[in-house]
Amino acid sequence: MEVQHCGSQILISAQGELDEGAGEVLQRALDHVTLVEHDLLVDLHAVTAMDVNGLMQLLILHRSAEHMHLRVQVTGWQPQPQQCMATVAGIPGARAGTAERYALSGFRRLLEHKAQRAREHSDFADGGLPRI
Repeated sequence: MEVQHCGSQILISAQGELDEGAGEVLQRALDHVTLVEHDLLVDLHAVTAMDVNGLMQLLILHRSAEHMHLRVQVTGWQPQPQQCMATVAGIPGARAGTAERYALSGFRRLLEHKAQRAREHSDFADGGLPRI
């Protein structure tokens, strides 16, 4: 991941796989936000794969940025990350327009709720206890 501060914008360029390991890097991007920055742009053009944990990290970043009064835009959705969102949201069909829906706060809340449930179910299925 590459983070650039450009005037009033913060640009995060992600590449490769977006998974739980991306969370710390994504959150660090917000560590040096000043009153000058107003926009956060997350570029996913080079993200080839995303799992439910990566989706959760992206949602957490989005929520954190909004709490800091940053406008957030995520661009460059590739087919597999879009399909991951569609699967988590329970929307049938290839990609199902999830990139456009991601901009809607209600859709992000739905995704966050369903992704959290999927993570808890996965933890339980792997022999762990659900997170509380």
